[in-house]
Amino acid sequence: MLARVGGLCALILLHSWLPAVAQAESIAQFDRFFEEVLTFKARFTQTIFDENLVPLEESSGQLWISRPGRFRWDYDPPVEQAIIADGERLWVYDIDLEQVTIRKLTDALGTSPAAVLSSGGNPKQNYRVQDLGQQGKIGWVSLHSKEEAASFSEIQLGFERGTLRLIQLLDDLGQITRIVLSDVKENITIGAEWFAFEVPAGVDIIDEAG
Repeated sequence: MLARVGGLCALILLHSWLPAVAQAESIAQFDRFFEEVLTFKARFTQTIFDENLVPLEESSGQLWISRPGRFRWDYDPPVEQAIIADGERLWVYDIDLEQVTIRKLTDALGTSPAAVLSSGGNPKQNYRVQDLGQQGKIGWVSLHSKEEAASFSEIQLGFERGTLRLIQLLDDLGQITRIVLSDVKENITIGAEWFAFEVPAGVDIIDEAG
């Protein structure tokens, strides 16, 4: 993992030397994903690195997306957590703490990666999009929010044959969150019940939806 991240950092520094054809291909994959993919399902492995690329935390799980505005991220044990949005509300259910927080979706997402992936339009409207070119089979695209108070300083998306395979998030403290996707399925039927959440009995509720 460290070698891959280090290679990506080198790619960011040297992307201007890549051929224009390779860079155009990455943007084409980016556009195809956001314009043609309406539903998305995948397994994920998420690793957080510090500014020295030392891994701090690793988790895994499964995600579902149905555009616009609906998604679900289920984290496996020992970090058991479910993050669910039905287009209007967001539930963050911490299973170990037996606690669920409810927020309005528009207030909760802001410029987060979840907002980018689940939006109904092309992120070019709200982000400055830069093509980082190819690294092996992966075409990289970088997103910088046009808003000053953004959740992350940079979001990087890696595509293979038009399909999203990697997500990398950079914050202002130098930490990097890397999400590797596998078992990817696009434009499959995902029922609305996947994005409906019923609070289990005995669970504490923090309702910030108003």
